[in-house]
Formats: sequence, structure tokens, C-alpha cells
Amino acid sequence: MCLCDNVGVSPVSESSAVSEPAKRPLTLRDVSEASGVSQMTVSRVLRNRGDVSENTRLRVLAAAKALGYVPNKIAGALASNRVNLIAVIIPSLSNMVFPEVLNGINDLLDDTGLQPVVGVTDYLAEKEERVLYEMLSWRPSGIIVAGLEHSDASRAMLKGAGIPVVEIMDTDGKPIDAMVGISHRRAGQEMAQAILRSGYRRVGFMGTKMAHDHRARKRFEGFTQALAREGVEIEDRAFYSGGSALVKGREMTREMLERSPDLDFFYYSNDMIGAGGLLYLLEQGIDVPGQVGLAGFNGLDLLQGLPRQLATMDACRREIGQRAAQIITARLADPPQEIESQVTLAPVISYGQTLKRR
Repeated sequence: MCLCDNVGVSPVSESSAVSEPAKRPLTLRDVSEASGVSQMTVSRVLRNRGDVSENTRLRVLAAAKALGYVPNKIAGALASNRVNLIAVIIPSLSNMVFPEVLNGINDLLDDTGLQPVVGVTDYLAEKEERVLYEMLSWRPSGIIVAGLEHSDASRAMLKGAGIPVVEIMDTDGKPIDAMVGISHRRAGQEMAQAILRSGYRRVGFMGTKMAHDHRARKRFEGFTQALAREGVEIEDRAFYSGGSALVKGREMTREMLERSPDLDFFYYSNDMIGAGGLLYLLEQGIDVPGQVGLAGFNGLDLLQGLPRQLATMDACRREIGQRAAQIITARLADPPQEIESQVTLAPVISYGQTLKRR
């Protein structure tokens, strides 16, 4: 005998259970009724269009907030053929460089009504095509994309988008529309010149694989060219892909020292592997920068926590994001504002405590 028989209650089947009525989305009418004004006035307030008194505006906004009403932007987009989204396409979120770029973009867009939406390519041209295709299908108001190198399909989509396109991080090339960044070839050249001025001559290089990281490749090209002009060649080199950059920096530095014990300088393509190399050298009791000097690239904040400050070069990340977003907002203004569309920033070498000054 079941328990329900003892208490005189009949079991309730799933089919006979009473279900809650389906909830409907809130509409302008709900906000209109809550605020006591017409739907047209509510629409004007929420779109920030037309003449509405301050008291009415505040009443509508308070009602919308209390209800939890969110405007349907798709309906507006159907009329304008655009949404207030800025597509931001970057190669990586794990690379500590790009969050600062995103912060710069967000800083500038914060009070504009434009919202950045991020897509990640993993440094793969074919993935960039897919991300770009999906982003453009939502009809964003502008695009910010890392790098100047794209597949033919991606370039065709960017050229045909009919919206502001800003390529960022690099200015060694011709942009599709606008660009903001630094010259990575010049950055490599300037670091090579600083190393040579400090008296180092037997140089090793460690970095990421260059097939996909075009900016690292350009720095390497500029670096080797500047060395060659002074009759100096890179004596050893190592490349990696995947895994912890800090661990890889330690491993590659150890292996390179075993192969080439006479090296007096290590140049790393980024600060993370440079930090790993520095930690290894200090553990081995090697005099830095007296016996061996070293330098990285990017000027990451984490350098402040190292036992010795790594020589590096600031890549102007936050400013790049801000200037790119500024170009977008100027182009979208009514009327459009005149603004410089090809911006090359100048990174500065920080000698730290691993690169001698002479």
C-alpha cells in the first residue's frame, strides 16, 4: 500500500500537473503603462531621440529599470541595417598582450553606446575567416582586427563590409582602411642597436614560431638586419609553440647555454619567455647583465614582480586600443569627424637591470 493511500490523497500524474503560464518578454507597452506615458515617448527616451523633458525621461528610465526591460536592438537593426556592436578580432586571450588592448578599446567606447564583441582566431588564417564571417553576419558598426596579414577571403570581406575597419598592432604594411600600431621591424632594429651599444656581440634569439606570428617575425627581421649592418650575426636560435611560455623560456635558455656557452646576450620575442630565461640564469648564479644580458618585448606589468627587472620595449597596447576605437567613433559620428587614420606609435626601450648602459 502506498503512502498516498494512507493519507487519503490521490497521486498526481505528470500530465495532470498544473504548469505555470509561459512568460512573455516585456514590451514598450509595459514600460508605457508603468511610467504613464505613451509608447512613442518611451521609444524616444530609450533610443535617446527627440525632445523629451528631463522629468519624463527619468520616469521612463526608472520604470524600465524596475521592470528589467531590455530594448530589442534587432528591431532597430532591421531598419538601420547595423547594430551598435564593434567586432574586435584578436589572435589570443591567453596572451597577456591582448587584454590590455581590449581595455583600451573599452575605455574609449564606454560612454558611446557602442559595445565591443570579441572573436579569437588562435593565429590561424582559416579561423579568422570563420570568425570574420560570423561577426559580419550580425552587421556590426565597425571592425577592429589584429594584424595586417589576412587570407584573400578575409581581405575581400573586410573591403566589402562598408564599415570602418581598423587593423591594429602593426604598421609594417598597407592597411585595408585604417591602422594603429607600431613598426615591429623598427622595434627589432632599435633593440639590436641598444644591445650593440652596450658591448654585447655573441647573441642568441628565442621566440615563438614565425609562420603564424607575423609581428614577431618582423621584429626578428629588423633585429637581424640591424646586427648584420654592424657585422654581427645571431649565433644560436630556438623557437617554440604551445605550452607555458615561462617554462619554455627556462628550458630553451638552459638548452641554448649548453649548446653555445660563449653567448653573452639573449633576445626573447616576448617578456614571458624572457622572464623564464632570467629566472634560470639567476638560479645558476650567472652574472646578469655582466656575464650575460637579456631583453624581451611587450613591457608587461608582471616584470615588476621579478627578482630583477627585465629589459624590454613597451608595445603601446592600451593606447593602440584607445586610438583604434577613437577612429571608429569619429567615423560613425554624425557628421563624420576628421581623424588621422594611419597611426604609428613609438615604443620606448626600458633597460631594466638586464641590459648594460654605455
